[in-house]
Amino acid sequence: MSMLTPPGMGGKYRITGHRFPHMRRARNRRRIVLVGAATAVVLGLAGWGTVQLVDVFSGTPATARAAAPAAKRNGDCKSGSEAAGAPGRGLPRDLPRPGDITVNVYNATPRGGLAKITADELERRGFRIGKVGNAQADYDKKVNGTGVLIGSQESMEAALRVLSTQLAGAEARSDQREGQDVDLVLGAAYQGLTPQEESEKALGALERGEVPPSPSQAPAPPSSAAPAAPAATAGAGKGSPPGKC
Repeated sequence: MSMLTPPGMGGKYRITGHRFPHMRRARNRRRIVLVGAATAVVLGLAGWGTVQLVDVFSGTPATARAAAPAAKRNGDCKSGSEAAGAPGRGLPRDLPRPGDITVNVYNATPRGGLAKITADELERRGFRIGKVGNAQADYDKKVNGTGVLIGSQESMEAALRVLSTQLAGAEARSDQREGQDVDLVLGAAYQGLTPQEESEKALGALERGEVPPSPSQAPAPPSSAAPAAPAATAGAGKGSPPGKC
């Protein structure tokens, strides 16, 4: 036995100077599997974190980005975010057009001719005109603001909201009427309708779902119930000069 042969090893493991054994530890298959699984988990977490960062900085959720190609394949020209409704904006409202709204115009001021002038201007702007006359006693000389809009409860979020774009500062009230007509009662502070350019912008924003503030809610009149629609007769209220409408 050579002096280089380790104790207990002989035979073919005897070191003779021409051959020597390759001593190495047996492979640990369990460790290899665990290392591979850990690597896969780390890579998966890194990919998920990257997607989240992209969403944060781009402001577009991954679901919306995935929906966009599908929408285009279906012939929808809108992007995924537009099809789902842009954030911060309301959905378009189902509002009546001015031509679908019949407005009764009443004058509650001592100034003559306001109801007729206002009715003609509203008609030029596309509204349908119903009755034109003096306000009844419950409103005559008792409206201090620019005007009062009166309609059914359903019209508060529909016809009255559209009409409010034509007269800034108008108050809104509902009564028990069953018809679709709405009333515009002109008050002491009335100086004319909102300029048409401004009213068209407000109406366009309303139709796009960019809802402007609702007309201010007026308190109920002193009587126990809301008044009915003002009468169109020339001498409706006491002290109302005939023909002032």
